Amino acid sequence: MTVFDRLVDQAWPAAHVEDAHGWRLRYAYGVTKRANSVWAAAEPPDPAAAVAAAERFYFDRGLPAVFSVSPWSRPAGLDGLLHGRGYTVADPTLVMTADLAADRPVTREVEVADAPSGAWLDLWWSVDGRGPDALPAATGILTGVPAAYATLGDSVGRAVLQGDWLGVYCMATAPRARRRGLAREVLHALLNHGRAQGARRAYLCVTERNTAARALYAGSGFAPASRYHYRVRARA
Repeated sequence: MTVFDRLVDQAWPAAHVEDAHGWRLRYAYGVTKRANSVWAAAEPPDPAAAVAAAERFYFDRGLPAVFSVSPWSRPAGLDGLLHGRGYTVADPTLVMTADLAADRPVTREVEVADAPSGAWLDLWWSVDGRGPDALPAATGILTGVPAAYATLGDSVGRAVLQGDWLGVYCMATAPRARRRGLAREVLHALLNHGRAQGARRAYLCVTERNTAARALYAGSGFAPASRYHYRVRARA
């Protein structure tokens, strides 16, 4: 089991989880694939039966069946098994990591709070949201574990302390405020905040197609360490 699968599962908690056939079936009212997907954490005795059970779990809730597939998903041939059942690939994603041996430069005053304000939620959801009806479920995910919420003008971010690791999530900047260095300041403030609390390394997840975000993170010392993608199948 890769450490990143576990860290992401903990930092982005689903509202409801069932353990079945060694897998974790996560459900959060359809808000984000991450919280509404199978984490294939262990080798199932019968992979085909496990996939069928996962499909029933999601189809009964009116959702497509979604699997998060990483190099450590089990069984090792899960990706091919899902392809054979008609699943399509979605959102290839990089996991990037950085060392926190030293503070990053922050030149502006970034507010870091232990709860998301209404303004923080509105800004994040305006960039990354899926409609106003889904915001309560999204808020439940965000606040399901202790986290830090950073704000600088029209840019926000979230970080979760997980032992030696700091997970960075929800980086969002309003389109009108981009290319002003706000996101870098927010990111650095979160990294410094985590380092002050004992974190030694940071990780984040970014879709491969988001070249602008990847460049920002690389410029702040992050490098690819792993990857995953989703396999998605709607009800036949």
